[in-house]
Amino acid sequence: MKIPSSGMKDAEVFAKLDEYRKDDVDWSSGRVFGYVFDPGKEIMDFAKKVYNKFLTENALDFSVYPSLLRLENDLVAMLRDHLRGDDQVVGNFTSGGTESILLAVKAARDYFRLHRPEIETPEMILPSTAHAAFHKAAHYFGIKTVTIPVDSGTFRADVKETEKNITGNTIFMTGSAPSYTQGVIDPIAKLSDIARQKGIWFHTDACMGGFLLPYFKRLGRAVPDFDFSLPGVNSISVDLHKYAYAPKGASLILHRTPDLRKFQMFAFSRWLGYTMINPTVQSTKSGGPLAAAWAVLNYVGDDKYLEFAKNKLEATREIREGIESIPELYLLGQPEMTLLSFSSREVNIFHIIDEMHERGWYIQPSFSYQNIPANIHLSINLSNVGRTGEFISDLKESVKKAKTMPSGQLLSGVREMMDEQGEDFLENVDSLMALAGMEQGRLPERMAPVNEVLDSMSPQWREKILLEVTNRFFHP
Repeated sequence: MKIPSSGMKDAEVFAKLDEYRKDDVDWSSGRVFGYVFDPGKEIMDFAKKVYNKFLTENALDFSVYPSLLRLENDLVAMLRDHLRGDDQVVGNFTSGGTESILLAVKAARDYFRLHRPEIETPEMILPSTAHAAFHKAAHYFGIKTVTIPVDSGTFRADVKETEKNITGNTIFMTGSAPSYTQGVIDPIAKLSDIARQKGIWFHTDACMGGFLLPYFKRLGRAVPDFDFSLPGVNSISVDLHKYAYAPKGASLILHRTPDLRKFQMFAFSRWLGYTMINPTVQSTKSGGPLAAAWAVLNYVGDDKYLEFAKNKLEATREIREGIESIPELYLLGQPEMTLLSFSSREVNIFHIIDEMHERGWYIQPSFSYQNIPANIHLSINLSNVGRTGEFISDLKESVKKAKTMPSGQLLSGVREMMDEQGEDFLENVDSLMALAGMEQGRLPERMAPVNEVLDSMSPQWREKILLEVTNRFFHP
């Protein structure tokens, strides 16, 4: 494809875009359990108007656009209050949970570079449920990760094992509120107290729950403390583009004091251009997401968010009870929010997922790891409210159909290739993709055989193959 010699008419451009997106998941259908958090047309249309109003404003320099600085400080003030922080708590707006987590880890690393320069190989302790973004941060910033298996029954971080693995090089610990897959809240109070006693930076990853859990607490749910009410919590990440229903990407990183927050920032003046000062990872960035997030929180308001929380709580209960009514399925852990996962000892879950996709539902697979079986994840959204009966009915039919589906054919072929080729297998990923039906940049209609193969592999092999495959998909 080349830049056209003559510009296309707007109708042609939009027609082409519609053609490109015809196979995209329909996030507005109420049948999607991930990726897009849909508050309904009214709020979405309002947010888009505000987004476009600030689309061209550049948050690179707050002195040029003081409106963006004011909007950012307002948002931080709202969430500081929401998460029970005092007037010393500060923060910044980011593009998403990954950037917020990156900044927390960078701040901790640079803090210890100054205060503990004798630490040459910094370490961070992570529960095995900690978001992959922490591992990305460790990879980017040169920090060793120590991963602790979670309790196999509750899926919560293991406090005793965490404490055992603290060394003189440990600079960072974290817990989730809640963890993404099983939706359970780690023992943040105990973990952060240990971190405080040992002089270690503790971060609460509340990307999923930081906005919603305070509403659940007001509705009478027993929500354990995870926020700035705990003296050992140094920083918190909380996404606004999830259950606050701001457009993507909208997240916040909050720090207990300005003295801690300054270590996330970057300044550079040793070149011939302008002095760069970046509070976050990005430099140039549109003011659209920031303004839209501010506008949505003000437009929806606290009372309506509480109503939303009540409705999602009820939908989660209905789905949970529906899953428990299907004999072939079982829940992993006891979910404490709107996130849950379930598996089966009798049925290939990847066939269940394909069958649900055939019926118009989007649900997400998670591969097996550390003796935890492959499972199906749901992030229950406002748009799913009112559709729970239909979902469970289709799930029952999908389980029945999946029980009749064959398994293992592609897997046996791949194992044969791996046995024959050994380490050279990665050089023949094109053959594997052809075998799996991944030709001409398209995924096969049914992903169960591919997911069976990936699930059978060690995480290291899984990562290598997915990198090779992804590298081929992103190619004109």
